Amino acid sequence: MEIWELVAREQIRDTVARYNWSGDAGKIDGLAETFCPDGVLEIRGAVPLHGRSEIVAFLGGVTDKIAVDVNATATANARIRPIVRHNVANLLFNSVSPDRAQVSCYFTVFTHIGLDHFGRYRDILVPDGDTWLIKYRKVSTDWASPESTMARQAPRS
Repeated sequence: MEIWELVAREQIRDTVARYNWSGDAGKIDGLAETFCPDGVLEIRGAVPLHGRSEIVAFLGGVTDKIAVDVNATATANARIRPIVRHNVANLLFNSVSPDRAQVSCYFTVFTHIGLDHFGRYRDILVPDGDTWLIKYRKVSTDWASPESTMARQAPRS
């Protein structure tokens, strides 16, 4: 393996982590910045979201829903702060070239209810300066709790 590939792999790991850390913190603009400006987010079975503005609009609705659900169940004296923790495992580099990488991994999400949902990311990333950005991400949720606060359906065609 050459040095450029080691650097690319670490930059890609950083992008995947920034996506999840930003989302967990409710920083949707930071999450959107992990995508190319014309990037695509496809949630299995739904119409793909094209570009950062569509991605922000959809994911912003998910984080707003968490805050509403959590606060609706809290009493005035015991406000619950929304908790979201994405855990990514088994990051697999299916292919890496200087101008494109295909990556797969598993994710597990915990919220105030406990295990909320889990599934897989399938990504295509491209270099952009000193980082790599998501050109295309397919999210497949394999299971969701009946009480899930996050696993909602994306817009259908």
